Amino acid sequence: MTTIISGTNRSGSNTLKLSKYYQKQLALKGHISEILSLTDLPDTLISTDLYGKRSEAFKIIQEKVTASSKFLFIIPEYNGGYPGVLKTFIDACKFPESFFSKKSALVGLSTGKYGNVRGVDHFTGICHYVNMHVLPLRIHIASIDKEFDENGNLFKDDTVRFVNQQIDQFLLF
Repeated sequence: MTTIISGTNRSGSNTLKLSKYYQKQLALKGHISEILSLTDLPDTLISTDLYGKRSEAFKIIQEKVTASSKFLFIIPEYNGGYPGVLKTFIDACKFPESFFSKKSALVGLSTGKYGNVRGVDHFTGICHYVNMHVLPLRIHIASIDKEFDENGNLFKDDTVRFVNQQIDQFLLF
């Protein structure tokens, strides 16, 4: 199973919009995926699900993570990096079985002009630490607020081409 991690807990985010776009594109290529939005994390995550403790709400999320063989992380830029809630999510998941030897692809996005290059680079180090295999083609989408049409689809030729290239490589990975 492939799980798309929408890497922020901000509601109504471009991150979730891009996650849904990736899910649609994967489906068009015959690949079913699920989105795990970090907006769905329990509000009590820090007090109930770290350091080996498990709430009932997080057990459901943990089961999805454990069952996944591939992850597609959609990672927005927060203060020159990635959201703290994404790291907290990784920390809350069981180690090593959650991510060990599983495959991942990384997509950075920002409203600025660099598409979260630094955040994706830093997150790559976290992936390597938990022994995840990272697809070499990492996408960085800058000015994400100007990339979607009125139907929530990417429409700029270069962006669409690179995203499709990444998806094709991810499916073969």
